[in-house]
Amino acid sequence: MTIWRRLIPDGLAGRFALLLATAVVVANLVALGVLVFERARLGSAAIAEREVERAVSLVPAIEAAPVEARDDIARSASTRSSRLSIDPAPIVETRPTAPRSAALTRDLDSVLPDRDVRAAIIVRPARSDDHAARETVAVSIRLNGGDRQSAQWLNVVSRGMRQRPPGIQEEAFVLILGLSLVSVLGGGLLFVRRLTRPLSDLAEAARAAGQGDRTVQVSEVGPFELREAARAFNDMQTRIHQFDAERMRSLAAVGHDLRTPITSLRIRAELLDPKDAAPMIRTLDEMAVMADGLVAYAKGAGDSETFEEIDLAALLTDLCAERGATFDGGPSARVTGKPVALRRAIGNLIDNALQYAGTCHVRLSQDGPDAKVIVEDNGPGLPEDQLAAVFEPFARGEDSRSTETGGAGLGLSIARNIALAHGGAVYLENRESAGLRAVLTLPLRTPS
Repeated sequence: MTIWRRLIPDGLAGRFALLLATAVVVANLVALGVLVFERARLGSAAIAEREVERAVSLVPAIEAAPVEARDDIARSASTRSSRLSIDPAPIVETRPTAPRSAALTRDLDSVLPDRDVRAAIIVRPARSDDHAARETVAVSIRLNGGDRQSAQWLNVVSRGMRQRPPGIQEEAFVLILGLSLVSVLGGGLLFVRRLTRPLSDLAEAARAAGQGDRTVQVSEVGPFELREAARAFNDMQTRIHQFDAERMRSLAAVGHDLRTPITSLRIRAELLDPKDAAPMIRTLDEMAVMADGLVAYAKGAGDSETFEEIDLAALLTDLCAERGATFDGGPSARVTGKPVALRRAIGNLIDNALQYAGTCHVRLSQDGPDAKVIVEDNGPGLPEDQLAAVFEPFARGEDSRSTETGGAGLGLSIARNIALAHGGAVYLENRESAGLRAVLTLPLRTPS
C-alpha cells in the first residue's frame, strides 16, 4: 500500500491526470476488444451471406435441369472452398435452433419459399498445427420437381474456412491511443488548472491570514462549492478584522482616557508631603507608562499605513544610529512593508536589548526567501519557559512594574503583531555564550 501511495501524485491536478490517463487507456482497450469481436462477427456473417447467395442462384437452375443431370451441374458448380452435391438425404437433419444458424435458415426461407431449407454454421476448434479456429457452413435444400417418390436434396458444404482474428496494426492503435491521451489529458489538465486555481488562491490567502494579515481577500469565482468557500473565508476575514479593529479602538480609548485622571491624581499627590507623595507618584508614573503602552499597542496593530518597498539595510543603519546600537551590516535586502510600523517593531527590539543589557548589536542576513534582522545583547537572557511568554501583552522578563527596569510589557507584543502583519515572524533565543537574541524574519520582495 505504501508503494502505491508513492506512485500516486500528491496534487489534485496530478491525480486527475492519472485518472484521465487510466480511463483513456481502459476505454481504448475495451474499444479494441469490441472492434475485434465485431470484425470477427461481420466476417462470419459475410461467409454465411455468400453461401446464401450461392444457394439461391443455383437452386432454380438445378430444378430446371433433368433429374439425371442435376448431380453433374452441382459437381461442376463446386469450388475449392465449397462442395455441392445432390443427395437423397439432407446433411442437416433438423432445422437448427442456434441463433446464427436459425437466422441463416430464415434468410433462405424468405428467398426460397415452399421448400424445406435447413442451414447450420459450425465452428470447429483449432488444431494443434493451426492456431486459427475453422468455421463450416452446411446448407440442405429440398429440390422441387423430379420423381416425387425419391426426394432430392441440394447439400452445400463450405470447406474448413479459417476464422482468423482480424489483424489490427499496432502502429495505428498506438497512434490512436497517443492522440486520445494527448487530447483528453490536454483538455483535462486545462480544466483542472482552472478548477484548482481558486483553491491555490484560497490556500495562499489562508496562509496570509494565519500570519495576521486581515486585509487579504479571495476572488469568489469557480464552481459553486469554491465560491461558497471563498465567500465564507472573506466573511470570516471581515468579521475578524472588525473585531480586531474594535478591540484596538477600545484599548486606545482606555489608554487615552486613563491619562486625564492619572495626571489629576499626580498633581494632587505633588501637593502632599514629599515622603508621603513619593510612593504615590511612583505608582502613578507606572500607571501612565501602562496607559501610554496601551495607546502604542493599539496604534501598532491598527495602523492604516500603506505598503511600499523598503531597504532594510538603510532602515537598520538609521535606527541603530538614533538609538546608539551597533549595526554589523549585511547583504542588500529589500522587503515590502510599512516603514513606520517596521521602524517601531525593530526599534522595540533594540530598545528592549538596550534596556536590559545596555548594549545591542544588530545584524542583517538572508535565509532563503526571507530576510532576518538579528538583535543581540550581552544581558542575563531569559529562562527557556519565558521565551514565548514574554510576547504576550503586559508580560515582562522581570516581575516588577518599575519604570526604571522596563515599560508596560507591550513592546514585544507590538513587534510580533507588526511582523505577522508583514507575513513574517519574531522569536527569542538565548545565545550560547551569554545574552539574548531576537530574530525578526520578513519575506523578501519578489522581483516583478
